[in-house]
Amino acid sequence: MEKYDVTQPVVLKKGVYQLNDEPNFNYQLNRVINWDGGRLEDVEKVSRKIHDSADWKRELIGLGDTALEEGRTGNAIAYYRMSEFFMYDGDPDKKKYYEKATKLFDAYYADFFEGEHKRIDRVEVPFGDVKLPVMHVVPTGKSRGTIVLHGGNDSYFEEFLFSVLYLQEKGFEVYMFEGPGQGGVMRLQGVHFTHEWEKPTGAILDYFHLEDVTIIGISLGGYLAPRAAALDKRIKRVVAWSVFPCFQDILVSMQPMPVQRAFHLFMKLHAKGLLNLVFEKKAKKSPIIDWGIRHGCYAYEAPDAYSYAKKLKLYDLAPVADRITQDMLILGANGDHFIDYRLIGREINMLTNVRSLTFRLFTDKEDAQNHCNVGNGKLALDTICDWIDQVTT
Repeated sequence: MEKYDVTQPVVLKKGVYQLNDEPNFNYQLNRVINWDGGRLEDVEKVSRKIHDSADWKRELIGLGDTALEEGRTGNAIAYYRMSEFFMYDGDPDKKKYYEKATKLFDAYYADFFEGEHKRIDRVEVPFGDVKLPVMHVVPTGKSRGTIVLHGGNDSYFEEFLFSVLYLQEKGFEVYMFEGPGQGGVMRLQGVHFTHEWEKPTGAILDYFHLEDVTIIGISLGGYLAPRAAALDKRIKRVVAWSVFPCFQDILVSMQPMPVQRAFHLFMKLHAKGLLNLVFEKKAKKSPIIDWGIRHGCYAYEAPDAYSYAKKLKLYDLAPVADRITQDMLILGANGDHFIDYRLIGREINMLTNVRSLTFRLFTDKEDAQNHCNVGNGKLALDTICDWIDQVTT
């Protein structure tokens, strides 16, 4: 099998494309292209055929098979990896294609991890009964600092490869890890999410004897990283790569205000039966909502939609926000289909003891308007690097 040429420059893709009328399918297709190594010309051919999870699975696997037959292994990895994204938990193909993608990844990108041009150490850090996978890189020259990086609700260890390499080229030592609920830690080792993110983060800091680090949390990591920083002062700077004051609020943040008020009232009244009925009706009308509820119940170990929504209240920054005393950067996006960036006001009001607070709103004028700025990751990473320099000089 061919291998990736590790001597070529690291290039982060840029662009936002209208590929599907359903916002989440559209977003994830953009992610396939910009973060996972897919090709626009491939994705465009199938994007309008996708209307539900079965369509997604069929079309992405098809793209992967074609790419592999044509010797385009990097593209195949992207399609196989993301093919399992909208598969329902319990589908045997979910694990099959996850493992297929990771095995291809390990073989295709092997020269980054071994041999003459090795740039990355791959380490497994003990955490309870499982092991957390870590990518570790050091810069070739003088270090600008140490970064601990992790994803969020649906991240994969492998999709951060080029972000890690880019940060290395910018002069940073980076430890990128996958924690409970993420990638192979959940899919292969069976460990689901925890809101107590200081525990896996602490395991990483302990293992590598780290002090004075910047933590970067992406998407749900916008809660997880600040939570860890609040409770572990070895973290000196914190980057929330998404506005994320409370997961339960975010669940309904894009709904009309009367719907939000009704949701919070019913949650307060513990109206389990009524809310489960509402969620069931919504799920029947929308394949995306159906998948979201079922996957959420699995990832957060909840028996029903109400219990899932209730668990999300644990992912609330408010109880620990006043314990965040570090420099903090929050990144938002004005076209984020998951999160109303205007929740930033609530988050700012929580952060009463931070050393400094910076909020950067990315926009459609910068091709960075979507969730986690998937359309322009380079701009987001450059912003983070510049901010670290500003608060450490």
